[in-house]
Amino acid sequence: MTSQTPMEGAIPVDPAPRSAASWVRVLARYREPNTARSWFEIAVSLVPFLAIWALAWWLLSVSYWAGFALACFNGLFLVRIFCIQHDCGHGSFFNNRVLSDWIGRALGVLTLTPYDVWRRSHALHHAGSGNLQKRGMGDVYTLTVDEYRARNWFGRLRYRAYRHPLVLFVIGPAYLFYLENRLPFGLMADGWRIWVSSICTNIGVASTVGLILYFGGWVPLVLVFVPTTLIAATLGVWLFYVQHQFEETHWDHAEDWALHDAALHGSSHYVMPRVLQWFTANIGIHHVHHLYSRIPFYRLSEVLRDHGELAQAQRLSIAESIACARLHLWDEKERRLLSFRQMRAAYGVA
Repeated sequence: MTSQTPMEGAIPVDPAPRSAASWVRVLARYREPNTARSWFEIAVSLVPFLAIWALAWWLLSVSYWAGFALACFNGLFLVRIFCIQHDCGHGSFFNNRVLSDWIGRALGVLTLTPYDVWRRSHALHHAGSGNLQKRGMGDVYTLTVDEYRARNWFGRLRYRAYRHPLVLFVIGPAYLFYLENRLPFGLMADGWRIWVSSICTNIGVASTVGLILYFGGWVPLVLVFVPTTLIAATLGVWLFYVQHQFEETHWDHAEDWALHDAALHGSSHYVMPRVLQWFTANIGIHHVHHLYSRIPFYRLSEVLRDHGELAQAQRLSIAESIACARLHLWDEKERRLLSFRQMRAAYGVA
């Protein structure tokens, strides 16, 4: 038998599969941010965002449609800005935690997201992701088949309405970023910092809206500010959804739940074209992020380059992700997410 050389560009395959927990020590090698690179990523995200925002406003004097279209496109840059805010929340973007926090707070005005409130709820998400006893904070609420079957007709109707794509990906993002983010729901008893974060962000957002109305009136508010933020919100909610709501995700009751297993197996590797990977700041490499959240986003691709086992794990294409919107219930027996139709076929429940 003749030996074969690996194909050029092939993803390296690790010699032996590792346990989820054993990856932590390996991934720790990638945690150190590069300060110059971090500032560069802020610049190439924030400067174009502000420039496109101004250009879209100016284009309104030429064509409402042109300004509106450019504002929608700018939503992609706002998604990237949110991802930088996300990394600041994990303390992964700069070695200086104080600097990370203040940059995150400033960016929170642009993303309509109170930084300290979000950081707290997101920390709870990471600490309990995949734990059936810790659902409801920083996640897309998911019932098990048995829980759904135990509900009365009105309870089932409410859950069906909540999981409808129109609610999850159209109404939901608008409600979350325009209304729910204005108060620290779920964290109101967590101290003054949470309230200060919420109030100060609201003041910043209100000031921004006020300046837009003062200098331009309702037209730039409706045709630039709203589409930019709404497109970003919708894309952000979709990304978060497919990162955990895929058929072979991972849920367990508290007594069987393991943090690292849930992180690795309960988070997808959302494979996107390079341009979308750039705009989403590698957030699709979500299984690695959950395993070790202190890795700055621009180093996540290094992990996949060096470790083929992680590069191949939980791969989810854009085409495959569309079907995830039809998954609604966790089947504890089959250990997979089911659609309402699959649940009805298997258990005979409407």
